[in-house]
Parts: sequence; C-alpha cells; structure tokens
Amino acid sequence: MITVYGAYGHTGRFVVAELLRRGFVPVLAGRDGGKLRDLAAGYPDLEVREASVDDAAALDRALAGADAVINCAGPFADTAGPVVEAALRAGVPYVDVAAEIEANLDTFELFSERAKEAGAVVVPAMAFYGGLGDLLVTAAMGEWREADSAHVAYGLDSWHPTTGTRDAGAVSRRRRNGRRVRYAGGRLEYRDDAAPTGTWTFPEPAGVREVIGEFSMADIVTVPSHLAIPEVCSYMTVEAAKDLSGADTPAPAAVDELGRSAQSFVVDVRVRAGSAERRAVARGQDIYAVSAPLAVEAVLRILAGRTRAAGVASAGEIFDAEDFLAALAPHIVVELDHAAAR
Repeated sequence: MITVYGAYGHTGRFVVAELLRRGFVPVLAGRDGGKLRDLAAGYPDLEVREASVDDAAALDRALAGADAVINCAGPFADTAGPVVEAALRAGVPYVDVAAEIEANLDTFELFSERAKEAGAVVVPAMAFYGGLGDLLVTAAMGEWREADSAHVAYGLDSWHPTTGTRDAGAVSRRRRNGRRVRYAGGRLEYRDDAAPTGTWTFPEPAGVREVIGEFSMADIVTVPSHLAIPEVCSYMTVEAAKDLSGADTPAPAAVDELGRSAQSFVVDVRVRAGSAERRAVARGQDIYAVSAPLAVEAVLRILAGRTRAAGVASAGEIFDAEDFLAALAPHIVVELDHAAAR
C-alpha cells in the first residue's frame, strides 16, 4: 500500500494510475477533501485520507499502514517538510516529484542527518526534472569519478504548465527575490543579470534549436549532491520557455487513452572531462506523465532493497542509473554514448 499525497493533482493522477498498473494499492491522500472524493469516484475500491500539512496527526493517519509515500503536492516548499517528517515518524520511505530547487535544497539540508541516523530513505526530485537528469548524468559518467562539467539540454517542443507548476514557480521566484540561480564553481550562485542565449544541436529530428542557457532546474541540486562536477548547466528550448512564461498558455490537454498530452521531449546530456565527452539522450512524451514511472520505479526498488545509499539521496546516488533507465522503457527511450569525443 502506497500513500500518494496530492493524488488528485495532474501528476498525482498519473502516479495513481501507474501504481495500479504495477500492482500496488494506492491510498488517495491530500489537502482537499472534495477533490479527493471526486478522484475516488473513479476508483471506488481505493481509500481516501484527507490531511492538511499543518496537521501532524492527520498526516500520520494518511501514512498509517502504508509501505511508502509519494508526495505529488506542490508547492513543495509547503508540503515536503511536513510529509518527510510524517514519513520519518511512520518509518516509511519518502519519494517526491519536486522540481523546486529551493525545496529540494531544504530536504537535503534539513533531513540528511536525521534520515541517515534513522536508516530511512528520502528521495527528492524523483521526476522529469531532477531525477531523470541526475540518472542520465550518472549513467553518462560511467566509471568516471569526476568531470569538469555536465550540460543538460531540454528539447521540449512545447510546455503547457499545470497550475501546480505555475504556483511552484511563483514560490521559487519569491524565495529568490526575483533572481535566477545557477551552479558554477562548485556552488549555487544567485544572479540579477539575464540568462545567456544560444543554440544547441540536439539529436535528429530535433536538430539545431535556440535555447536559453543557465535555465536551472532541480538537476543543479541532485547532480552535485553526489557527483564531483563543479559546473552543472541546463538549457531550455526558447519555445518551451515562452510557453512557460506566457500567462495565456493553457494547461496540458490529453490526446491519448493514458491521459498524456501531445508534448514530446528530448533530453541531451553531455558530460565533459578534459578533452573527453560522454553523452546520454532520453526521448519521450509528456514531462508530467513520465514523472509517474520514475517515481513508482523508485518506490519499487526501495521496497525491494535495490538501493545503494540511505538517508536523503538523489536518484543517481541511490539507484543503479543505467539499470534504472533501462527499466523506464517504453515510457522513456535512452541512448548512452561513452565513446563520444569533443
């Protein structure tokens, strides 16, 4: 039995469906009782547990009897801490799909020592942003122990943000006082200048695309948490960035029986050490939908004991990256090139 906190959200619904597909029993949990009951109408056999993040007793009830919890409720600046606390009290693993850089930093900084002492497993950012990029960088590294830089280019053909994405972005902007953030020189830097722009040559058929550089996602937290790489930089296609910032951009619309949108993506990772370059490429459909198999596969492996670390750990640290990525097919198709040269 797996508690899904924020089960009625856009990504939460994908997680519930994926858990059922994989043979798990989800518990539908979250802050809004009405939305939970609406969701449960389509799943009459599943239990509903309403719990506010400021009600520790209710959170304990939401996790009672569960084997793990997947937190899909943003903004994670509000939910991650209380739900991690509840998971530690219940003695169950915690996984979330947070793309918020500051919320992920909070999880590492506030809970690393306590979780490790308790032998608990806490995996933040186990989603398209943060988890997938970390797995790709780790797999591209292979046997390398360190590298000079990791570049993660997001080739999204569009980005129709959910309400949750917009709310989380607003929280992050407030926490940064409107500044942008990057990871360079082995540390996070908050800057007031404009992000650089340029082009990126993605694998075909995407090809050469205009991108915004230093478009930092959760990878700048997850990758440096366990890999000796002093520069981690991400890039976003200009059209996707415009969609994200557009006030009138509609939410994702389902185009298939799985509820996925038509959005396609390619993630192109290049890790450099001296004159050598290694590459990993991932392709798929709908960045929100693919977060579900990422999170659910993580829970499956944690419960099966297929982990390499305890405490707060990112995907690339706690799992066998290449094996994990292979298990994501057909949701995400991955190609690795350890022989690429710059």
